[in-house]
Amino acid sequence: MFAHQRKRMRLVFASTDAILSIFSFEIAYSIRTRLHATNVFFLPLDRNIELAIFSAAAWVLFGWRQRVSDYLVGTSVHRTLRQTFRQCVLGLVLLVVFQYFLHQGVELSRGFLAIFALCNFCALFLFRLWAPTMLAAFLREFGQAYHLVLVGSADRVAHLKHQLCESSLFRFEIVANVAPETASEAIPALLSRKVVDEVIFDVDWNSVGELEHVLQHCNEEGVRTRVAMGFFPHANSQLSLDRVGEVQLLTFSADPLEDLRLLVKRSLDVVLCSIALFFLMPLIGLVAFLIKATSRGPVIFRQSRCGLNGRVFTLFKFRSMVENADELKAGLAHLNEREVVFKMTHDPRVTPLGRILRKFSLDELPQLYNVLRGDMSLVGPRPPLPDEVFQYERWQRRRLRMRPGLTCLWVVMGRDQLDFNSWMRADLFYIDNWSLALDWLIILRTIPTVLWGRGAH
Repeated sequence: MFAHQRKRMRLVFASTDAILSIFSFEIAYSIRTRLHATNVFFLPLDRNIELAIFSAAAWVLFGWRQRVSDYLVGTSVHRTLRQTFRQCVLGLVLLVVFQYFLHQGVELSRGFLAIFALCNFCALFLFRLWAPTMLAAFLREFGQAYHLVLVGSADRVAHLKHQLCESSLFRFEIVANVAPETASEAIPALLSRKVVDEVIFDVDWNSVGELEHVLQHCNEEGVRTRVAMGFFPHANSQLSLDRVGEVQLLTFSADPLEDLRLLVKRSLDVVLCSIALFFLMPLIGLVAFLIKATSRGPVIFRQSRCGLNGRVFTLFKFRSMVENADELKAGLAHLNEREVVFKMTHDPRVTPLGRILRKFSLDELPQLYNVLRGDMSLVGPRPPLPDEVFQYERWQRRRLRMRPGLTCLWVVMGRDQLDFNSWMRADLFYIDNWSLALDWLIILRTIPTVLWGRGAH
């Protein structure tokens, strides 16, 4: 779906979310007031209107953030179900928080909230389930067709037509299919004789330069042009157009470009780490004392690790091995149980105290300082050793494109029970699907995993 079409659909869905939310609110309120419950539930008219409008705003906000309308066509029922459920849960939580802070002492009935959530979920889900069919029928009947000229080989044009039909509810009319070699003469003639809204070029990279004057002709006549980017096989990249002075740069990024959200992520790292260090200081002192009292060597173990984009930094850990662990590693290489990384279920270099520290990830506590310094984040791919990175396959190096973290997705998926390639795939999935909500989910799931010592060797 084109960007300008997505904007229209977002407005339609935002309006629908607001209407259905207010409708569900009033239905739920009407049902709850008629129930013969122990506690009487009543809202004054002004409070009723206020909460209904806030509910509509909350549901619209979370629906907009999830870009529901962008995935309207061709999406699975499961995805629609998941998006709608998440929107209703978040909206309900925000409504309860709003009521608590602005109107303390007046509680919303739990029965009302349950009925409201159920009604709203059913209304939104059913609408989204049938929306593609209804909107497509409406647009076919009343919407004007969008006139396109497609430039490319027969195979490319056929594929492009299929994608246009599959990914948009709007009606397209193909004015003409033009071969690249005849575009210089055919396009100006078509623009002078036909109604043309857009010209889409799906050609080889070498042909783009040859068609520059055709693009310029369309620009002079005010006809919008698009160029398919099939000649750039960046499957995992986000595409954006930047400008430096008078130079335009086409940017492919395999890591998140959400600067504002990344700034929020960094701010949360600093705040949460500061709080954690304050409350964990007694535990940190106790662990340091026990390490010093039970084995020879320094309390803190320092090691070079690779951070964002391969930058080398010094990682801090509580020492969990004997003092000369690095010297003994070569003699144990034949017992390695992993590819690339060195892992042993029963590593003889680990001290008795170190086994406890590792099981409950207490040896990682000094890395809170790495987070404060900016070397790491609370959530992100775990920082590898430089010699491990040297052995990476090309596709695995992409995990370095995000700041490493204290915890990550594969930690909550099984920790040391997973193989190396599963680690890599989980890290790449995290990068491709990163969001602040995903970070919070990983943090919340990490807490019981660490407390119970699940999956650690």
